[in-house]
Amino acid sequence: MLTNEKIRQIEEFVYEKPRSIQEIAEYLKKNWRTADRYVREIIENNGTISSKTFREGTRGALKIVYWTSMEKRASSVFQEDLEKQILNAKRKEDFSAFDIFQHIDDKNKRVTIEEKSSEETTNLKELAEIIKQTKKELISLSGNLSYINLKNKSCSIFDELENLIKGGVRIKALCRIDISGKENIEKLLSLNFKYGKELVEIRHYEHPMRAFIIDKKIIRLKEIKEPTGKMHELNKKLFIFYTIRDKNWAEWIASVFLKMFNKSIGAEKRLQELNKIFV
Repeated sequence: MLTNEKIRQIEEFVYEKPRSIQEIAEYLKKNWRTADRYVREIIENNGTISSKTFREGTRGALKIVYWTSMEKRASSVFQEDLEKQILNAKRKEDFSAFDIFQHIDDKNKRVTIEEKSSEETTNLKELAEIIKQTKKELISLSGNLSYINLKNKSCSIFDELENLIKGGVRIKALCRIDISGKENIEKLLSLNFKYGKELVEIRHYEHPMRAFIIDKKIIRLKEIKEPTGKMHELNKKLFIFYTIRDKNWAEWIASVFLKMFNKSIGAEKRLQELNKIFV
């Protein structure tokens, strides 16, 4: 089974220099077929490494695995500028999802605006339906994973996430891992233990985005506008949900996510340290 620890070992081994599948197999003390399967899974699910086969189709074929440069993923000047904004900001107030939305063709985007007192009273069914569409991987960019507690009479977001895990879908999340969100982190990670799978991976990183990326094809962005109390300005709380179906932009956001994810600290380590202080 490809665990998060094995993924880390392979990524670090390949990061040093390109490796053959045989070298990876010997490093992991696994056979060639198992090492090759692990590499294919990491390529498909993480995008951190790539492979190339030389002399393919011959008895002397050689498959080389190498680290993927994330720098080449930005495909436009707009994306390069937006990436800098995202990587340099920490608070959700420091970045507007509309800055992405404005670049998408009308046929590939939709926006919903709701005037509500709390997110729990928004149209959760719409969010649930988007989450249900995930077949392989759900990427989550959150503040403290508070969304996992959203529910009403018709649906529960946590139940939808649990259904994904039952179906073998991976969930990768970046959020703050501190005392305020500790219970949310533990609740989502508990699905790994419940189903005996390591499909949920959460890491600590402060960022300004509130988004889901579904199979690197669909983007769901959230923006909250708070009332200011000033004349001629917003006087009620607005929840703005942007849905984008554009593979190019979804892959770009996923690549920005990976840049943050690959240099962040795992939830288990953070929780271990927090539990030493708050027992």
